[in-house]
Amino acid sequence: MNQLTQSLEQEGSSRFLSRGLAFLARPSVAVWAAIPLRLIVGYGFMEHGLAKLSKGPENFAAILHTMGVPAPHLMAWLTILTELIGGLAVLLGAFVALVSLPMAAVLVVAMLTVHLPYGFSSIKLLSVTSGRAQFGPPGYELDLLYLACLAALVFGGSGPMAIDGLLRKWRKGGHSFLEQSH
Repeated sequence: MNQLTQSLEQEGSSRFLSRGLAFLARPSVAVWAAIPLRLIVGYGFMEHGLAKLSKGPENFAAILHTMGVPAPHLMAWLTILTELIGGLAVLLGAFVALVSLPMAAVLVVAMLTVHLPYGFSSIKLLSVTSGRAQFGPPGYELDLLYLACLAALVFGGSGPMAIDGLLRKWRKGGHSFLEQSH
C-alpha cells in the first residue's frame, strides 16, 4: 500500500509539474522571457562601464597597456562606451542586434585575454578568514553566460516593452527614417 501511495503522489506531482511547465511554455508567457535577460545583461554591462569610468579611464588604459593592447587609451574609451551605450540599449531593447556585435567582441577579448587562464568557474574560493570568504580571479563562465544571453536576445527578439518592437510597428505602418516631411 505504501508503494501505491508513493506512486500516486509522484504521478500527481509530475502532472502538476508538467502543467506548470506547459503554462510557462505558452506563447503568451514565453514572450516575457526576454525581459530578465535584457535587465541583467543591460545592467551588468552598464555597471562594468561605470566602474571603469569612475576609477578613471586612464587607469583602465594603463591595464590595457600592460597587457600589450595596441592604442590602449582608444581601446579603453571604446570599451567603456560599448559597455555604457550597449548596456543601455539592451536594457531598453533598442537596436539589440546591432549593439550585440561590439558587446560580444568585448566579451570574447576579455575571455581570451583575462579570464581564460583562470579556468571555467567564476567562483574560486581561496579561503575563509574571520568568517568572510576570500575569492580568486574569475574564469570565463560569466563571459559565456553573457554571450548566450546576447545570442538569445538577437535570435529570439527583445521581447515586449522594447524599443525594437515599437520601431518594427512604426516601419510596418509605412513609415521610414528616410522620408521627408512637407
